[in-house]
Amino acid sequence: MPPTEPAPARKPLPKVDFKLEDFSADEQVYRAFYHEVGYDEDYLVPLAEHHADGHSYYVLFDESATYDHPGTPQIVAVHLRRDREKQTFGFEQTQLPLPSMAQSWVISRGCPREAIGLNPELGTAPADEATRALEQRLVGDGDHFAMGFSYTCDDPDDTVIVVALRALEERTLSPFRVVVQEVDADAWTHTLREGGFDTVDEALQWCEDRLWKRAGPLPPVRPTAAAGITTGVPKAPAPRPSGRSR
Repeated sequence: MPPTEPAPARKPLPKVDFKLEDFSADEQVYRAFYHEVGYDEDYLVPLAEHHADGHSYYVLFDESATYDHPGTPQIVAVHLRRDREKQTFGFEQTQLPLPSMAQSWVISRGCPREAIGLNPELGTAPADEATRALEQRLVGDGDHFAMGFSYTCDDPDDTVIVVALRALEERTLSPFRVVVQEVDADAWTHTLREGGFDTVDEALQWCEDRLWKRAGPLPPVRPTAAAGITTGVPKAPAPRPSGRSR
């Protein structure tokens, strides 16, 4: 029997570098940066980044989020601003469920769209053209919607992300949307689909049903017939399945 060939070594994941060695900040900004970003720096994987004119933009995967409370978003978007004359820095950051939403967030803060493409070697690949098209639309139109609820489930048997959105423009097509991403762990691909709802309760109910694996197909995005629909961000998240993912 021939000797077994050793498995190829796994390529180490890239580490984020915030490039702040020569910069300082007042105590409030420094503490906020350490608490919101720096504390988890060793767990942050850069999916995309861009640096220009003292500004840095990052789309990061937070490996530590899986150990946070169930459903926590695992993508972090960061915008760093450096004053080279004063050698100081400021920042903004947010947690988001999908990389395309993080790309949209940094683009809205001045990052060129063409400069923040995702590293194709990290994460799953889009499974089809419908997924690619919806991701590109979220990157470009993300500021047209407000996120009201999301849940990230990283169970290897059912890796899924559900996001409930509210349209910011009045009388738009289906004022409430649900975006759902599902991963095929065998093919290492993902699909992204969108559905339209007339009310927030319907959108949240579909999210809950999907997390419990009892949801029907997403309804198509359609014109809103009712004139008096309330368009408020959900005040409370949908009920979550008990227990931890992964």
